[in-house]
Amino acid sequence: MKIDVRNPRSGEVDTWIDAPTAQELVGIAATVRSAQPAWEAQGLQARIHAMTAWRDALGAHRDEIIAALVHDTGRLAESALEVDAIMRSIDRWCGLAPSLIDPEPPRPSSMPIVDVAQGLRPYQLAGVISPWNFPFLLSLIDAIPALLTGCAVIVKPSEIAPRFIGPVQRSIDDVPPLARVMTYVAGAGETGAALVDLADVVCFTGSVPTGRTVGERAAKRFIPAFLELGGKDPAIVLSTADLDRATSAIVWGSTANAGQSCLSIERVYVDAKIADAFVEQLVAKARAVRLAAPEPQDGEIGPIIAEKQIAVIEEHLTDARNRGAVVHCGGEIEVIGGGSYIRPTVLTNVDHSMKVMTEETFGPIIPVMRFNGTDEAVRLANDSTFGLSAAVFAGTAEEAMDVGSRLDSGGVSINDAALTALVYDGEKNSFNMSGLGGSRMGPAAMRRFARRQAFLIGTSPGADPWWFPQLQG
Repeated sequence: MKIDVRNPRSGEVDTWIDAPTAQELVGIAATVRSAQPAWEAQGLQARIHAMTAWRDALGAHRDEIIAALVHDTGRLAESALEVDAIMRSIDRWCGLAPSLIDPEPPRPSSMPIVDVAQGLRPYQLAGVISPWNFPFLLSLIDAIPALLTGCAVIVKPSEIAPRFIGPVQRSIDDVPPLARVMTYVAGAGETGAALVDLADVVCFTGSVPTGRTVGERAAKRFIPAFLELGGKDPAIVLSTADLDRATSAIVWGSTANAGQSCLSIERVYVDAKIADAFVEQLVAKARAVRLAAPEPQDGEIGPIIAEKQIAVIEEHLTDARNRGAVVHCGGEIEVIGGGSYIRPTVLTNVDHSMKVMTEETFGPIIPVMRFNGTDEAVRLANDSTFGLSAAVFAGTAEEAMDVGSRLDSGGVSINDAALTALVYDGEKNSFNMSGLGGSRMGPAAMRRFARRQAFLIGTSPGADPWWFPQLQG
């Protein structure tokens, strides 16, 4: 089935992809599944060698992959960051894997005549369904640890941004041992649903409604589903905060990738005592951020990638205006060369009756609300159906962490914003509707892809005391 693909910079359909039929996908899954036992049996060091060779192959295809990502997303800097981040991620996981998944020696148990040894058995086939906002990075953030653990992997990226699949698949094909157990497939929702039915473990990144569907479908098959869903990340700025640092971090954290990130700062709560000075600095810095138009290298804010998101941003801005919000800068969709852009937009006089404060906007919008007292700030930040990440700014890290520990958010940046986009070492879980399952960061991210086995080793030279008396001879 052919699927039209829109160019976000021109607004025109200029590419088509072919999705596999249901039967073709069954064949693809069977092929990589059949190769998985040998991939697992060859051992970790062989897998590390293959992954290191793939990192080199990605480097050889780097320019080609970046060019495809620019075509997919209309932005340049973030596309280069994606590729370089994945190459670093491969090195990082290859370095960590031996300490995480090598067999552990037997140890005494609580029973004196029984030792315990732990083992790991990877799931045979991992299915990865990834979104359009960071199409390359989010297609591999789960796939890399899964492969090193010993899984075979099929990746189904979003049909909105699929052009990068070709050059990435060519890099995989350059490493034959990897190509036997890893492949990308193009397609839309039907292909993703079919992949859930074929995999042994599923990783999904995307919206809450689709994530719910994936989770329910996986639950019916008794397979684990790791769901990384939406966010409405708050930033709290206390009266003791360094305003220059806070405003710079929040502008970046709200507008990087044109705000098209689940971990963007989407609502800001600032102490009323410093609110006027904060807003003045924030607006000045937001106005200095440029549109990346007409060429990707001309500025920092690329186009709105998904056509459906344009209407969401417009709806949220209209709703906010109608309810009394004040627009200090930005606020309008601009069509340049057929692509849709919006400049960083600062809003004040906002509250939680507005969609821009409660629903995921996915655009470079910075609504600012005043608070009086830390308790009110925490209450407002936690008044959300989401709980992916957050940020707190204060005079000291200790003061900020004290507030952060009260937030219903999985990752909390302290005196900075959106650090979970850059630092993957800390384990975290999503709160509320922002996700389900083990952490995709830190050591747990790799261990998700294996079932733990316990070997209980009897060491008694004679009869065990719990045997029937007539068996103890």
